[in-house]
Amino acid sequence: MTTRSVTESEAPTAPSGASLPARPRGRGKNVRWGIAVLCFGGLAVNYLDRSTLSVALPSMSDDLRIGPETQGFILSAFFFTYALCQLPAGALLDKYGVKRVFAIGAIWWSVATVGMGLVRGVGSLVGARMLLGAGEAAGYPAPAKAVSRWFPRHERTLANSVWDNGARVGTAIALPLVTMLVSAFHWRVAFIACGLLGVLWIIGWWRLYHEPADHPKLTTEERAYIEAGGAHTDETAAQEADAPEVRWRDLFRYRTVWGMMLGFFCLNYVIYFFITWFPSYLVDERGFDLLKLGFFGTVPGLVAIFGSLLGGFTADRLLRKGWSTTRVRKTCLVSGTLCSSVIALTVVVPTASGALALLSLSYASLTFSTASVASLPADVAPTAGHVASLAGIQNFASNVAGILGPIVTGFLLASSGGSYLVPLLVSGALSVVGALTYAFVIKRVEPLPVR
Repeated sequence: MTTRSVTESEAPTAPSGASLPARPRGRGKNVRWGIAVLCFGGLAVNYLDRSTLSVALPSMSDDLRIGPETQGFILSAFFFTYALCQLPAGALLDKYGVKRVFAIGAIWWSVATVGMGLVRGVGSLVGARMLLGAGEAAGYPAPAKAVSRWFPRHERTLANSVWDNGARVGTAIALPLVTMLVSAFHWRVAFIACGLLGVLWIIGWWRLYHEPADHPKLTTEERAYIEAGGAHTDETAAQEADAPEVRWRDLFRYRTVWGMMLGFFCLNYVIYFFITWFPSYLVDERGFDLLKLGFFGTVPGLVAIFGSLLGGFTADRLLRKGWSTTRVRKTCLVSGTLCSSVIALTVVVPTASGALALLSLSYASLTFSTASVASLPADVAPTAGHVASLAGIQNFASNVAGILGPIVTGFLLASSGGSYLVPLLVSGALSVVGALTYAFVIKRVEPLPVR
């Protein structure tokens, strides 16, 4: 016999949307969006710090005598600890709360970033890089958890797209900022300065973030609106009301969880092509020089920001119109991942501009889906105390793709004489697999039944 615990994802919505409470208007009645922006800042700093090494590495290699064969290992060291620590990070966030664990994670990764500016050799650099990965593991599940607490169900996807875009903004900022610091001062100064930016964010986070139950500026009207939309503003009370207990390891018994993991693995495999091999593709396959790379290479990332916001807006609009959570999530996830498969068509496009257009569409389609991906943990969590755990599990699988994707692409390039034909076809095929996973492996997007 199964019983079902009631979480925020089960909040009723009338077909016409009439049952939804009126959105609070006026000054001081949108505290929840300030929380989303605060999480955006945290993720932007998170990605800035992890990207600093990529920009500074050419200058570091001479001082520390780092050969090309070692550079790849140093860059990938981050992802081993980052992926593995997703699992405990999610569980710790559910147990000890967003404010405390996110702050500790940010302190950890900021210290590790400063530490990379003090290293004296390859060994200490690898160690600092692995510490950075462990600290940054809280960067994804913490905002997902915060949004599940602060936003009604019909606004949650757009809120998730807001903080998720911190990843793209942080990565984009890294290139000009770190380059300027290295040129004007030294690569060690770049790490120290970026680490100190993290400290500034931590101070702001600790002062400004509060749970909905005790936020000093949250009005009664806005809190009622959030609660009516299905958010648990007081998690302690929510957990006490949920008598059945689901252990962390029991989450792996659900088909839905494995569907979330496989779907995000496929989606992130393609995203990591843009993060790692995309610049090399433009140079080697399309003949871009540094000037063209610096200008046109930013286009897919910029388009992806709008794709993410469009995905959040679309999903929330459909929810407000009365669509079921299952129908909304599957529509956005399947259409986005399926459309991203156009990355494979770049192999038959003769012009660089045509290829860039397809790549931009592919990246934007992926980010169109990521807002719904970030909303899945709150949608299916058996209790409010499992949201971050599910986010960590899902992100663990996605970052296994971050480890394997660049390696597989490099192997395929080496075995095909430097041709991007097979790597791009593999990426397109995995986009299709991801779409099929979201369509058929995940049957319904609803709270997991407690057995």
